[in-house]
Amino acid sequence: MSKRMRRRYLALRVVSEQRVTERAVMGAVWNAVLELFGEYGASQTNVSLIEYDPQRNYAVVRCSHTALERARASVASITEIDGKPAVIRVIGVSGTLKALRKKALT
Repeated sequence: MSKRMRRRYLALRVVSEQRVTERAVMGAVWNAVLELFGEYGASQTNVSLIEYDPQRNYAVVRCSHTALERARASVASITEIDGKPAVIRVIGVSGTLKALRKKALT
């Protein structure tokens, strides 16, 4: 009998002078996780992009609740996306999408 995986949702603000695509954001997050924690650490985080809005420059990312601090550290270490200077900031964390939208994205 397996337990249900607990997840955390992170609201992220993408700060860049140029438009950034959804694929570029997720690539930057995965590369940061891999650089900091290696393949084993990356596999434990279960990071995935839930939504991305390029007009408002925000993204919602899901990760495992046990790897929340690793995911936050990885996001904080991003300094460029697709070779262009950019920063991604964590603006909120929650256990549900509904609460995250209420807290961080309003």
